Amino acid sequence: MYRSIEDFTKDWELETQGTLKVLSAITERTRKEKIHPDVRSLARLGWHLTQTITEMGHKAGLFTEDELEYILPPSDYTELLSLYHQYCRILANAVRLKWTDSGLTDQVEMYNEQWEKGKILRVLIAHQTHHRGQMTVIMRVLGLLVPGLYGPSKEEWEEFGMMVPE
Repeated sequence: MYRSIEDFTKDWELETQGTLKVLSAITERTRKEKIHPDVRSLARLGWHLTQTITEMGHKAGLFTEDELEYILPPSDYTELLSLYHQYCRILANAVRLKWTDSGLTDQVEMYNEQWEKGKILRVLIAHQTHHRGQMTVIMRVLGLLVPGLYGPSKEEWEEFGMMVPE
């Protein structure tokens, strides 16, 4: 759970940049490809991440409405990237403007439960990290280069001329 708006916004920016690295590595050829009937496409996962920002932001009282609810994924993949980045910035600004450090222990109804605001911020990041992990596995299956997020990826180790750890 977050206890500081500043800690959240620093992490949110870092995680946003990581997700943008992953989303940007997806190609036009692979964005809609499905590796299994029960696994979402990369573009669908990217749109899910984007929609969750407005969904949770609205439920948490940060946004007056869920602007992306019922909206289909953009047909132009660059628009998806742009919208994801735009709503990440909007969310961070709303948190800075509407919430305070002392209010992060306040309860908000989320999904028929009471969550502390600090927990909502943690879940936003964990949710994004969870689906980004799914995306990197799908990317490997589809033969895409996976960007390093918390250290070098296999390909980046090779680029550095280093032994790839097993």
